[in-house]
Amino acid sequence: MWRRDSAQQETDMTKLSETARDKLPAKAFAEPDKRAYPIEDKAHARNAKARATQAVKAGRMSKAEQGKIDKKADAVLKS
Repeated sequence: MWRRDSAQQETDMTKLSETARDKLPAKAFAEPDKRAYPIEDKAHARNAKARATQAVKAGRMSKAEQGKIDKKADAVLKS
């Protein structure tokens, strides 16, 4: 039987249902006005940084916007 090691389990994001996402406060998002890029835990913060990088490379986001998301996500990662 295949098992994940403990390091992999720490990096897994929990499934965020629509109902749970709707209940999150605005401060749980890197872009609270759009309620985009949830950063309620470290796994989601890492994911937000990665998605912002992809958006910049695709031309959908400015570097300034990415910087704001990274700053908020970094605060979660340091805690």
